[in-house]
Amino acid sequence: MIIGRYYDGIEIHRDEKIIHVRFLLPHRVISTCRVGGGLRDDLECLYNHQACEPKGHHHESHKAMTSDPAGYRRLICERHKLPHEKSATLGTAANMNNAAVVSEKFRDLEVVAVCTGGVETNAGRVGDPASVYEKDGKFEKLNTGGFENHGTINTMVFINHELTHGAMVRVVMTATEAKTAALQELAVPSRYSDGLATGTGTDQIGAASKLGTGLPLSGAGKHTKLGELIGRSVIKAIKKTLSLQNKLTPGSRCFTLAILERFGLDRDSMCAGISMHLSEKEAGLFCKNFNAVNSDPPTVAAVAAIVHLRDQLIWGILPETCMAEILGTCGAQIAAAVSGKYHRISHYRALLAEERWETGSEAFTRFIFKSFALGFREKWSNEV
Repeated sequence: MIIGRYYDGIEIHRDEKIIHVRFLLPHRVISTCRVGGGLRDDLECLYNHQACEPKGHHHESHKAMTSDPAGYRRLICERHKLPHEKSATLGTAANMNNAAVVSEKFRDLEVVAVCTGGVETNAGRVGDPASVYEKDGKFEKLNTGGFENHGTINTMVFINHELTHGAMVRVVMTATEAKTAALQELAVPSRYSDGLATGTGTDQIGAASKLGTGLPLSGAGKHTKLGELIGRSVIKAIKKTLSLQNKLTPGSRCFTLAILERFGLDRDSMCAGISMHLSEKEAGLFCKNFNAVNSDPPTVAAVAAIVHLRDQLIWGILPETCMAEILGTCGAQIAAAVSGKYHRISHYRALLAEERWETGSEAFTRFIFKSFALGFREKWSNEV
């Protein structure tokens, strides 16, 4: 089934578990494909294939993906009547029906981004602890942290103008920055650390530029119009596919727990942590009404602010000597947002001043719990 034709140069097809893009005219391709990858001018097709279900799915052909990638590519291409020696492969567990296609144009330039994505279990921050070590063609498993590494963002970018070899590499850089920007705007947490995600551990990319269109373009960075089109199209496509695959939208992130999940919290652990600072009656009331507090926009904003400022302290942008003032004020803001009694901020700040100031995850979340409890205790008080 053809789902789109663009700039008289590509046809986008979807068939069962695959999206394949056929080149109607010669294209220069750069890709992360394990076989047929790198930079090539002789490919006829770039495709994205769903290899398994997102969770708990293992079958025999999975072994071939790593032990015999050329054979696996041949198997997929023969099934879909694609030229295996002239095709580059991207693989994922994402549903091809949730793919997003976005076209951006300016004058004679057109960029088409085709993206699939899932970030529920495999989102990570660059520099997080690794799970495998490769040597002599074999992968040794390291500490995986108990997560399944299913979840991949696959990006395909198509450009209607020839690019130099160097500019093709720059396309990969620009598209990768766009992916990270999309995850930043959605505040996607790493599943392997308490940082924000910059991608997943299995992301792949393929980019193609149409050959024979005059003097090749030499730039695809952020200062160029081409770079802007790449950035805009990829950001839109990734955000759209994540909304379809994971129901991940800006609105779905407007929850306190969405901000705090990067610290390993869920509803039960958050209720338990806050309840430790409340009476039995208050704790019962809070837990029964957790959703109302969790989705309160001023409270979400206050929690987002303290988490961001904690990042700034860890990164060294803000000095540790100011930690007490910064976190104390932010904690008081959380308490005021929960209680609705903003005239009590100074009082809350004074009560929180006795806390031990640390940025470690356990101490930091404990401080947030106390701030919530401080505000909730006063929410229905008639004395203040």
